[in-house]
Amino acid sequence: MTVDMSGFSSKPDLAGSGADAELQWAIGALNHGRPDEAERFARNVLARIPQHGKASYLLGCALLQQNRPAQAVAPLERAARALQDPAVETQLGLALRQVGRTDDALTRLRRATKRRPAHAEAFHKLGYLLLSSGRIEEAVTVVEHGIQLAPGAVELPLLLGVVHQGRGDRAKAKAAFAQALAIAPDHPGAHYGMGMVLADDAEYAQSAEHLQRALASNPADVQARLKLAVCLLELGRTAEALGNFRAAVHSDPSCYGTALTLVSCSARGRFWLRPSTAKQQLKG
Repeated sequence: MTVDMSGFSSKPDLAGSGADAELQWAIGALNHGRPDEAERFARNVLARIPQHGKASYLLGCALLQQNRPAQAVAPLERAARALQDPAVETQLGLALRQVGRTDDALTRLRRATKRRPAHAEAFHKLGYLLLSSGRIEEAVTVVEHGIQLAPGAVELPLLLGVVHQGRGDRAKAKAAFAQALAIAPDHPGAHYGMGMVLADDAEYAQSAEHLQRALASNPADVQARLKLAVCLLELGRTAEALGNFRAAVHSDPSCYGTALTLVSCSARGRFWLRPSTAKQQLKG
């Protein structure tokens, strides 16, 4: 999570530049993965100015990054009252969801999506929460509305692509992933999504290209590597396919059974009569 305070009003702090400096240090600590330091800086400001909205927000974000959502709710609620900002309400919605208060989270996230300028993360979190609650049509409506209001936010067409792929609508999934790639041509998640849906459509050559680009950014992605290996098998590139199967098994030995099944079931796959031979081919 990257914290950007640029959208907040810049009213002078009661404690002067000292508070400003500590807030900047807190932001830097959060953005560099040091939430414990950010918590300390935010608490220092709140010790002097208990109702400081920005400090309350940063404290809540720091607690969320430390997987302490129950403690994050109160400071984020104070910040939401003080700042009336969609970024704050989005983080509050996330904290409420993590503590099991799903209805409250939905209310907060819906409120965040109504504020302007549009905050893309609010639409993404609300869409994801609706999707995970089985409310798929609502999720699609929210995400599509978010795309209209924030057309440069790559995470929205990415989520829409995932939703359509899950529904088996490969044409709409491709269109959504293509939109994501138009926004961010090198985005590994967009290449992964496009590669997966193309593979399901038996467009193996194009799928392999997208999956290779996704793996260039995240070589440890076992699912992408397995899918790439299947594509390469179907393309008759057996040696490359087996190399990718081996890489997947070396990265995650628990996927050996899956790899063996994929190799055996592929139209151009391999079947070994001796388990030792299969083990040698896939485990090296």
